[in-house]
Amino acid sequence: MKLVVLGHGYSAGFLTRLLVPRGWEVVGTTREGKSRVAADGARPLHWPGEEEAVRSELASADAILIGAAPDEAGDPALRDFADAIAASPAPWLGYLSTTGVYGDRDGGWVDESSSLNPTTRRGRARVTAEADWQALALAHDLPLHIFRLAGIYGPGRGPFAKLRAGTARRIVKPGQVFSRIHAEDIAQVLAASIARPDPGAIYNLCDDDPAPPQDVIAHAAELLGVPVPEAEPFDTVGMTPMARSFYADSKRVRNDLIKRDLGVRLRYPDYRSGLAAVLAAEQANRLASRETVGR
Repeated sequence: MKLVVLGHGYSAGFLTRLLVPRGWEVVGTTREGKSRVAADGARPLHWPGEEEAVRSELASADAILIGAAPDEAGDPALRDFADAIAASPAPWLGYLSTTGVYGDRDGGWVDESSSLNPTTRRGRARVTAEADWQALALAHDLPLHIFRLAGIYGPGRGPFAKLRAGTARRIVKPGQVFSRIHAEDIAQVLAASIARPDPGAIYNLCDDDPAPPQDVIAHAAELLGVPVPEAEPFDTVGMTPMARSFYADSKRVRNDLIKRDLGVRLRYPDYRSGLAAVLAAEQANRLASRETVGR
């Protein structure tokens, strides 16, 4: 069995490490050096650069995952490989989107049936990309599955490095809540969907505990045993436009479908369990690195 990932990034690495021990071959594209993709256990290809090799892999894929984000010209995977994907015999096609497509709900709940009202440029680009993938799937009867991911965290992508460095910020915007998802739970949802295809399905990927960002930083500081950063009011704090845009949306995201339709039981149903696991993993990695250097 072979999975081809167009845009083999952080989340795809967790899926690769889950599937390879089960006998899967994973081929992943990268814009940069191949070593990171290879370290995850995938066979790397450059894209751009090795398009014909990518097309050959798509022609023999059992599953295809689109991890590449839209750019200013649209969706790059559609632009470069729409015909190859349309011709592929793969019984599963997945597209990684974002819960940003729902926009701002003033802290209210959304599910997969909620209207799409993006408030950011990134959210609008994802709505367009979703529609373009759905149009391709409709035209060629493709087994498309859309996964709307909440804020992704995991080892190497969490608050601990900034807390250690004293650069973490606890910015408070009244009423602000975010949903999150640990990368290991992303992987198990994707694997469950590959094992149980349902073409046309859309799934929200998030945990059970939407929470204010300042609470997450405070808990991480307590786990690490460092001072909790002082609260900074959103209205007056200095932030880059990109950083400020992450506070444009406040919503709580429901995840009932991944449990009901895919039988998923989240490993990390809240940020407390997830952060504890991230800290343990990062500490184990640091120890292993020191031992390697010591040799």
